[in-house]
Amino acid sequence: MTRRARLTVLLVTLLLLAGVGTASVLRAADRAHRRDQAQPGGPVVAVGAVSLRPAARTLVFRSTAWGPHRDELSTVPADRPGDDRTAAGVRCDRFYAAAGTGICLRAKPGAVQDSYQAVVLDAGLHDLKAFPLAGIPSRSRVSPSGHLAAWTVFTSGDNYGSLNFSTRTSIVDTRDWRLEENLESFTVLKDGQPYHAQDINVWGVTFADDTAFYATVASGGQTWLVRGDLGARTLTTLHGNVECPSLSPDGTRIAYKHRVAGATNDVPWLLYVLDLRTGTETATAETRGVDDQAVWSDDHTLVYALPGDYGADLWTVPADGSGAPARLLGAALAPAYLG
Repeated sequence: MTRRARLTVLLVTLLLLAGVGTASVLRAADRAHRRDQAQPGGPVVAVGAVSLRPAARTLVFRSTAWGPHRDELSTVPADRPGDDRTAAGVRCDRFYAAAGTGICLRAKPGAVQDSYQAVVLDAGLHDLKAFPLAGIPSRSRVSPSGHLAAWTVFTSGDNYGSLNFSTRTSIVDTRDWRLEENLESFTVLKDGQPYHAQDINVWGVTFADDTAFYATVASGGQTWLVRGDLGARTLTTLHGNVECPSLSPDGTRIAYKHRVAGATNDVPWLLYVLDLRTGTETATAETRGVDDQAVWSDDHTLVYALPGDYGADLWTVPADGSGAPARLLGAALAPAYLG
């Protein structure tokens, strides 16, 4: 073999080895990327199109899986929650959506410290309008029509455990951007009479329609379920010991946190359901403390968050007190069913 031939063979060999090495590196990088998004053994998350008007029924939520898409709004098919997640590239601390309208409560980075804002999103998750928040994001909801969005923040304290906190709850009409900045300015009607106190707090709105809603009012160490009327600007007490209500799709029941006597201040609630027609309370089969505003996946099933390895997991339980809790989705919170 001539010297030139030997050099040619050597060059081809080096090129082949370099190609094999490059392919190995790329494969390793891809595996590491997938592990980074799902480590260890968690969901695979990839960027893609997310719509609040999906072609098929989907579950949209804040994904807390480790990786570059942590805390981004993500989606899976509602009937296949274990499928790979599609991440939208939009981060929210709290989120909810209905009828193509989303509400995203998120941090706004600042030079000295972060602030927070409530951002109304369109069906493509584009910002429509932002409102500065007076505290730490807590709860958010959208009316069934998509015309109204509500949010609650902590203006002092950061949890509901001891009732030693202060909140502010707002509602905005997305058609004309008319803002009710603080529902504490509404008249509270208790036992048919106006109720006045310095320590009134309102939180956890859930909408019936574009006029009527439900929420929690607290004062004097007590909490009540109230029915709100946007036109009349009233909050009428209905039932005691109700926090973070969630109205069923058929409008007949409220899922809520029921404070249990003698429980710890950290998570002193059990998940209950109230029949609005009869006043009957039903404890669900979930015996762990729940600090969340539950979501109805249908007229029979509740979805709620509990602490998990990556921040929170979503669980389900029947609303009628039967059955047992079941883990729906790991590394997720703030769910909304669409479509």
